[in-house]
Amino acid sequence: MLHRFSKQGVICITQPNHAWLSGQLAQAWGNETFGQLFPRKEVCLGAEQHDIGWLGWEQAPTLNPQTGYPHSFKELSTQEHINIWSGARKSALPLSRYAALLVSLHGTRLYEKYTSWQNSPTSTQIVGDFLKHEYAFQKEIIAILKNDEYYAPYVTPEVIERNRKLVATWDALSIICCQGLSHDEEVTKVPTSDGETTLKLSLIEEKDYHQCIGIYPWPFQQDEVTVIYEGRLLWQPFNDEKAMREALMGDCWVSLSTTLKAE
Repeated sequence: MLHRFSKQGVICITQPNHAWLSGQLAQAWGNETFGQLFPRKEVCLGAEQHDIGWLGWEQAPTLNPQTGYPHSFKELSTQEHINIWSGARKSALPLSRYAALLVSLHGTRLYEKYTSWQNSPTSTQIVGDFLKHEYAFQKEIIAILKNDEYYAPYVTPEVIERNRKLVATWDALSIICCQGLSHDEEVTKVPTSDGETTLKLSLIEEKDYHQCIGIYPWPFQQDEVTVIYEGRLLWQPFNDEKAMREALMGDCWVSLSTTLKAE
């Protein structure tokens, strides 16, 4: 879950909803500078479903007693994260083999990039076992896709790595949109048609539940892109998990939007 702080309270945005936003960005992506997506539909699906493993947890989020709000994705323990990510590829596989590969790659990359789990012998063992199984799945699914005439061109190391980085890019952009941009930010290692670049983001305008954000260089097909997503507004913190969950199930939904423009 992601938190967005507003004057009215804390807006809670689920991981699958954030992933839906990522999928919207993927569908709008691509131009002469940034290239196109291959295979487009499967890459967009992978972006949209990259947090599918969170579906179960988000139906019954846990309370962080220190904040009084649901745990954010950064506040869960290593074991809780592993429980979530261990089921992600299994949930994605019935949708698409290629999307399941991207979901798995996104999960393993998170643990390769953020290595605080290495500070604990227990966490090291837990994550090590997870990575071992995910790497084996990735190797197996790539071998299967290589035997498929349609997918074979899209499972070369270069194409897979480009698509993995694209999913990471949309994930980062989506998190910024969901949490709300309060200062200039950058998204690095963004694939282009002939290399990589850094996207620079700045706030142009903000009103109620809408932000307008400028981006340079411009990576989308159209001159302007608006994404829609949803959150649930909690007016106050809780000291009881059941009460918090009941509040989230009530009529507390808000519609959010972000318009992206070329800077």
